[in-house]
Amino acid sequence: MKKVGLYFGSFNPIHSGHLIIAEHFATRTELDEVWLVVSPQNPFKNVSELAPEAHRLEMVKLAIINNPKLQACDAEFAMEKPSYSIDTLNLLSKNFPFYSFTLLIGEDNVTSFHKWKEAENILNRYAIKIFPRLHNGVRSENTLIGKNVAMTEAPIIEISSTYIRKSVKASESIRYLTPEGISDYINLHKLYR
Repeated sequence: MKKVGLYFGSFNPIHSGHLIIAEHFATRTELDEVWLVVSPQNPFKNVSELAPEAHRLEMVKLAIINNPKLQACDAEFAMEKPSYSIDTLNLLSKNFPFYSFTLLIGEDNVTSFHKWKEAENILNRYAIKIFPRLHNGVRSENTLIGKNVAMTEAPIIEISSTYIRKSVKASESIRYLTPEGISDYINLHKLYR
């Protein structure tokens, strides 16, 4: 059975921090692959700041083009919006019955996890790996309890897509914050202006 980590995100845009975390799980855990699931509309985020989903997917593909352990996933594109993790997990489990899926979430999501649609169902049916994050400069306490929940050691990367969008809008450099080619893509398609 193939073990796949699901890293959900708006990836608006994808940045080096996303890739470092994805690579960490793809190469330092038992997971065979990590899929970066591009969420068209996260129920907890402001939709007006989102670049079109097709552009965000293309940037993810561009960022991981030479890494066979990372895959871009557009499973949520055909789903009702906003998309919910449990619905995506159910769809992927149905479409890939011989795959085992693990949810990868940042520590900053732990305190609001109870607000997720069918949070208990997710905890009971799927493994969850939590990677450390600084939220407002402070580490969160892991309050998620479940048979398949594990806090993992991973680099703490404090790059935000919000910072990158503000930098683009101000015509400031985003070099090294984003993978090679992403800045050119953003400029070509006039995103985040």
